[in-house]
Amino acid sequence: MPHSQDTLLKKAAAIALVITDIDGVLTNGQVYYTNQGETFTGFNIQDGFGIRLLLKYHIPVGVLTGRKNPAVMHRMRELGVEHVYQGLSDKVPAYETLLKTLKLSDEQVAYIGDDIPDLPILKRVGLSASPADGNTHITQFTDWVTQSAGGQGAFRELVDLIFKAKNIDVLA
Repeated sequence: MPHSQDTLLKKAAAIALVITDIDGVLTNGQVYYTNQGETFTGFNIQDGFGIRLLLKYHIPVGVLTGRKNPAVMHRMRELGVEHVYQGLSDKVPAYETLLKTLKLSDEQVAYIGDDIPDLPILKRVGLSASPADGNTHITQFTDWVTQSAGGQGAFRELVDLIFKAKNIDVLA
């Protein structure tokens, strides 16, 4: 349910935590296998820089993902993300743990997800978003849909929206 720009900015101004799914948001949703059966994952550099910007301005980042992937842990550690939950069949308990740990309310959280496992959290948070190529079952419930696809800068667009709403000038 997309909102007006004013409503969207008001919601974004209240954000104190950004949570993301991995596959289809920070990656393009493809799973690549080597001939030996190992998987590898590609991450967008602009999305990574967006994570670093959030952390620089004291807005924590959390990861809730259904798959377990050592590359995710490596990349999030490299970026300084402390709140990483993998292998989740149900993301709600980890979400509630994050709220309790950081002493935040639903209204202070932005979540970006791309498919049905993300829906319970997307319906709760203050600002819900989906990449442009998110599943249509999801995009109809989100506050905002990015112009970029997952793994192609969608997360960074969310960061830029939050910074615009908070009047944070990353060039200053």
